[in-house]
Amino acid sequence: MNVRTLCLAVLNSGDATGYEIRKLVSEGHFSHFVDASFGSIYPALKSMSDDQLVMVREVQQDGKPNRKVYSITDLGRAEFLSALTKPAQKDNYKSEFLLLAMCAEMMSLENVRAALDAQIEFLKEELSQIDSEVREIDLAGADWVANYGRACLSQGLEYIQSNRSALEDIAGTSLPSTNKLIAAE
Repeated sequence: MNVRTLCLAVLNSGDATGYEIRKLVSEGHFSHFVDASFGSIYPALKSMSDDQLVMVREVQQDGKPNRKVYSITDLGRAEFLSALTKPAQKDNYKSEFLLLAMCAEMMSLENVRAALDAQIEFLKEELSQIDSEVREIDLAGADWVANYGRACLSQGLEYIQSNRSALEDIAGTSLPSTNKLIAAE
């Protein structure tokens, strides 16, 4: 799935400005699906406008530049529905926390505990965000997606809370000495 499809998904839910689309795909309820940089959204909207997948209208504002509001067209909706029939790419999960955990033996106990605490807090915040976002989406599958997200995050949270002592026990067991680091330079 690409940025065009993600923008069409947003517009399928209702008209939006480029700024609103960017917010939804970078930190809103569409941020969980495809990575879309700020620099990729506006060119995608321009291209889709040229291809008549979206319409753009300018809305005047007092004392501010006009806003461009985008709407999906029938052709855009057809392309979006076609994109939904293609097989999904494999999920791409990356985690800096897991790199820290993998290298726990080279970290102090204090740093490992801080990393564990930060990850626990992050997972709790993500769970809270899902609960607030699902109320904003008017799609029948949104509850299913929210429940899937809750299940994944809850399992990760439970695993860390139940097994944190095992990682803490590894902490510092292979701390590099400063002499070795200096000699290596």
